[in-house]
Amino acid sequence: MVDLCVSLAGVGLQNPVIPASGCFGFGREFAEFYDINLLGAFSFKGTTEEPRFGNPLPRVADCPSGMLNSVGLQNPGMEKVLTEELPFLKTYYHQPLIANVGGFSVREYVSNTARIAAEEQVDIVELNISCPNVQGGGHAFGTSCAAAEEVTKACKAVCPKPLFVKLTPNAANITDIAKAAEAAGADGISLINTLLGMRIDLKRRRPVLANIAGGYSGPGIFPVALRMVYETYAAVRIPIMGMGGVSTARDVIEMMLAGATAVQVGAANLVDPYACKYIIEDLPAVCAELGITRLSEMTGAAHGWSA
Repeated sequence: MVDLCVSLAGVGLQNPVIPASGCFGFGREFAEFYDINLLGAFSFKGTTEEPRFGNPLPRVADCPSGMLNSVGLQNPGMEKVLTEELPFLKTYYHQPLIANVGGFSVREYVSNTARIAAEEQVDIVELNISCPNVQGGGHAFGTSCAAAEEVTKACKAVCPKPLFVKLTPNAANITDIAKAAEAAGADGISLINTLLGMRIDLKRRRPVLANIAGGYSGPGIFPVALRMVYETYAAVRIPIMGMGGVSTARDVIEMMLAGATAVQVGAANLVDPYACKYIIEDLPAVCAELGITRLSEMTGAAHGWSA
């Protein structure tokens, strides 16, 4: 019998599989396909203070081994999430819940964090610092150690629950950002967010996306994500939620070997709504094949070897 349980910053999960924010909404559409209570947890749609329609269309494009998106943080806004989405979510989902929050200033991040952390349903707050800092020239908080440290410290001061900081791979050195977040009080790190990319329409001779560039996700980024998780695990002492191109049970185990305590699944859910269900169902057999009896023991097990 394989034990799939993991503990994420003190929050117990029945397995390490977590649908990633932006790819699972608030779970209601997926709950029509299967009982989403079999998940370890899930990270719901990234929430900002005000409702956002997002970027202009078109904002999704196909890529080899993945996709580009420039959705632009479309969400119903904090008030609607608190008064409508969370109460409805309570009727069909009863496992640990991760709230992903965004913002365009430190003030907005702090306000969103404080409000969502006060909700009994929420077990972990995930701070998406890939948002542009409108008060700091438009650069993402996650590309500067100083900005990452500032926003993390301010949000942790109002967050009594575990605070995970979600990092962008588009920083010069993601491990430096991770260390800055840890120093500022983060309880954990989520990585990686999407890689910046673009496509060009050959016939129209112009970018496919209205926003020109977008986030590249899918199986094609898995080796990059794995490397960044591996390096970050060696650089910090706080737990990691690894993500980026994960689509199979073997990917989950590989990501854990690199250093992840839990693993988020993103774009795969958009290809197949049963993706997380199949991964969870496959994990016991793959673990048995690999001689794994307790999956939590795999976290970081690829470290410390010598040639």
